[in-house]
Amino acid sequence: MGEVVPLPTSEPAAEERPVLVLDCGGQYSQLIARRVRECRVYSELVPHTITPEALRARDPLALVLSGGPASVYADGAPRVDPGIFELGIPTLGICYGMQLMAQDLRGRRAVREPASGADRLDESPRLGDGAA
Repeated sequence: MGEVVPLPTSEPAAEERPVLVLDCGGQYSQLIARRVRECRVYSELVPHTITPEALRARDPLALVLSGGPASVYADGAPRVDPGIFELGIPTLGICYGMQLMAQDLRGRRAVREPASGADRLDESPRLGDGAA
């Protein structure tokens, strides 16, 4: 019987492409990268200052923008190059990363006033009401 020769592929397999976690300064950035690896997907933590060209060269499967301690509106808050959103790479923003994506992609963040306790009062019967 002859030897089976795999056909060449033009694109690397998904398991050969990393998920890159862009570190925006959050305390959970390392944990996010580890959780991705625990799902048997190779991941690396990279600085938020990485350029679109450097990202393209890494050929990532996906990007994760981590959380951070700052507000997107604060002076000196971590920024990413908006060009990374034009690369067509699936991107997940977590906490600060999501707010950064919304701002860079011209989204709107609405500030909602906290509801007073009076409009959330639930007077339905409770478990055990009327028990002897």
